[in-house]
Amino acid sequence: MAKIINLKNDINYQEKGVVSKIILKEEKGNITHFAFDKDEFLSEHTAPFDAVVQIIEGEAEIKISGTEYNLKENEMIIMPANEPH
Repeated sequence: MAKIINLKNDINYQEKGVVSKIILKEEKGNITHFAFDKDEFLSEHTAPFDAVVQIIEGEAEIKISGTEYNLKENEMIIMPANEPH
């Protein structure tokens, strides 16, 4: 069944925290919506498939294999499979 999701309206921030919400969970990959408070982050990890980050609101520093990328609202980046990010 098709489902329309307004990501900007679905943001739920938590002071000094990270909020995650799984939108779709499949064997071949997931779609997870994250909301980060200022200065919060995820620890570096890898994934066996490409991952995408889309900035809905604000900005973020994304590090992929040691290279930093600064993304702003409405930008996205594809993080290659098996690369630390």
